Amino acid sequence: MAGNNGAIKLVAGNSNPALAAAIGGYIGIPLTKAVVRRFADMEIFVEIQENVRGADVFVIQSTSFPANDHLMELLIIIDALRRASARRITAVIPYYGYARQDRKPGPRTPISAKLVANLITRAGADRVLTLDLHAGQIQGFFDIPTDNLFAAPVMMRDIRQRFDLTKVIVVSPDVGGVVRARGLAKRINAPLAIVDKRRERPGESEVANVIGEVNGGICILVDDIVDSGGTLINAADALLEKGANAVYGYITHGVLSGGAVSRVNSSHLKELVITDSIQPTKAVTACPNIRVLSIATLIGEAISRTAAEESVSSLFD
Repeated sequence: MAGNNGAIKLVAGNSNPALAAAIGGYIGIPLTKAVVRRFADMEIFVEIQENVRGADVFVIQSTSFPANDHLMELLIIIDALRRASARRITAVIPYYGYARQDRKPGPRTPISAKLVANLITRAGADRVLTLDLHAGQIQGFFDIPTDNLFAAPVMMRDIRQRFDLTKVIVVSPDVGGVVRARGLAKRINAPLAIVDKRRERPGESEVANVIGEVNGGICILVDDIVDSGGTLINAADALLEKGANAVYGYITHGVLSGGAVSRVNSSHLKELVITDSIQPTKAVTACPNIRVLSIATLIGEAISRTAAEESVSSLFD
């Protein structure tokens, strides 16, 4: 009788079923039958309806809105798999929520990104696979192997197909994102510019200066997260004032909370390109100047290589 040792199983929570199905389609493995539902008081119940004993299981779950519900789903799924004797459990978290709380910004404040890492580890995950962490040091918050994938290759292919690269200028919307923007600029051999902004209050940003020459160029703003959209829209306005011909945004995680979609729609951004690390809402899919790139192939390939004990970093060479 054949066992499950070496068999790959994919389990999905409720945060992004479309992405999970696309990843399964790429790998050629159907999603494992599982029930993730709520009791009347919204308590989460999980039941894995297939044998996973001895299997290499990958749990696909972004901790996006509602962040706490999706995080709790992830933890309970991991616990269910551990108690079902899965050989190895990998938490595949395309969007890692709480990542912006990666340090103490003031006295008596938490480092929630570390707390979440502890919860995932203690629940029973053996390794983590995530995408474009807000801060690279979050990998060190985990005491288990953690692979941080990059959406840059997916974005780079799209940019090469759509733009004359001789006119493209890659722009970081703030000083903190320079490393990410520089990496993409090097890949497409484009110049780099930086928008220096000063934030007066949480949720509000004020553009102070544009560092670099953008006059007559096609500016591509690169960042990991777009939430309210204020930083991106202010940066676009500043670049256009400096003579840019057009401004596009390429952002990995489209959080787009509150009225962000309508703000982007009415902004001077030519187009905002996001990935499906967070399942797009109806408002996002209906917005004419927001486009979604799929990361299913990227994550599917990383899962295949992890299962085969092959290099994941070579995806980005």
